[in-house]
Amino acid sequence: MTRKPAIWIAGAGLALAAGMAVRHESKARPARMAPGPLRRVVVLGAGFGGLQAALDLAEQPGIDLTVIDAHNHHLFQPLLYQVATAALSPSDIASPLRGIIPDSPRTRVLMATVDGIDTVGRTVICGGEPVPYDDLIIATGSQASYFGHPSWAATAPSLKNLDDALGLRNCILVAFERALHAATNVERDRLLTFVLIGGGPTGVEMAGSIAELSRDILAHDDDGMRSPARIILVDAADRVLSEFAPDLSADAAAALKSLGVTVRLGVKVTGIENGMVQLGDETLAAETVIWTAGTQATPVADWLGVKAGRGGRVVVNPTLQVAGHAGVRVIGDAALALDTDGKPLPGLAPVAKQQGRYVARAILRHARGGRQPAPFRYRDYGTLATIGRNKAVAEFGAIHLSGLPAWLMWAGAHIFFLIGFRNRFMVTAQWLFAYATHDRADRLIVERPERERGIASTRARPRSPQPPVAKPG
Repeated sequence: MTRKPAIWIAGAGLALAAGMAVRHESKARPARMAPGPLRRVVVLGAGFGGLQAALDLAEQPGIDLTVIDAHNHHLFQPLLYQVATAALSPSDIASPLRGIIPDSPRTRVLMATVDGIDTVGRTVICGGEPVPYDDLIIATGSQASYFGHPSWAATAPSLKNLDDALGLRNCILVAFERALHAATNVERDRLLTFVLIGGGPTGVEMAGSIAELSRDILAHDDDGMRSPARIILVDAADRVLSEFAPDLSADAAAALKSLGVTVRLGVKVTGIENGMVQLGDETLAAETVIWTAGTQATPVADWLGVKAGRGGRVVVNPTLQVAGHAGVRVIGDAALALDTDGKPLPGLAPVAKQQGRYVARAILRHARGGRQPAPFRYRDYGTLATIGRNKAVAEFGAIHLSGLPAWLMWAGAHIFFLIGFRNRFMVTAQWLFAYATHDRADRLIVERPERERGIASTRARPRSPQPPVAKPG
């Protein structure tokens, strides 16, 4: 049986990327410290920044390390949308923290949420247990922001963790199942309408993935699926992927259009209810609404008793420390750090990882009596986003790529940065299988909605007033 040459090109590229990725992240060299009491370092959040800091500090002489996270795993959030659209399994993009962080008598991992921080007594309170620190690294990331409309969360869930992804997967697959038996065309059209609010990377990637799920897979599962899904991507901005150069935004919009996605730009959402989205004076009937718009930092500013900056982030100085709070450093999405031009650094995984490595190095240097390091400087190695099969955009300074080359680079980069050989191997295998067969193996409905209409019951639960600390950042 013959295959298109592009399949083998993609396969070779992914396999090569997986092979190159089979190496351990380089750790900071053990610091030579004078004998004395252990320096207690507490890391809140095991996302990209927190985990990187923890790995660089674990097993270092003179360091007593505690990592606190609301979950027992590290989540590779950039591929979370693929769990939500049945392309990957949860275990493909998540790894147990105790299997990642080296086991040591001076290292412990706590699964707990933060109740408060006593910066005077240098203590973190979690689950009623005080955890003292000499140095505190806060990397609790971000949560969805509904721009003053918290009630929208019940019917327009965001995508921040595995619970969100699995709930959305159920909603999407159940909508297609119910459309097969819809009594009227109006009901079928409502069930097959998916509205994504927010034209950033998550919205674009999610829209493209749902389109491919509908067109290439579910449409062939049952002869009754005659009506194509209607996928609408809405954004108040004048272009999608506004973080990218205008020509790449145009390429992404064209790729979405080729997949059958309707892009609505310059449109504001004025209301969201069960089975309905209000766009100005226009009402759209939609079974599934997904929030991929704004985010805000977890309530770190409240924990520290400082004034929150833009997006709820905590303002940090050039060495990522919080003014007035000795020993406290904030990194990732929770930190408002500026680049050399005075602009806020973006909430990206590479930023968080570089900050995590920087603060770990600073703590080790301070512990052995060294000088304070030079201000943090982010090294931008480029930005990528995928739209669908063979469709992606990549920006490396003045170099702009789109189409298959950008898609191969996107795939290789994501495999490279996954944690552990098993996850790299499994994701590579799943992608090659899906590429060759146009199928997705993880199309499992594990919990049916309790309501006849709207979002599944798992998504309708009210949000906790204090979000968990385990957010990548």
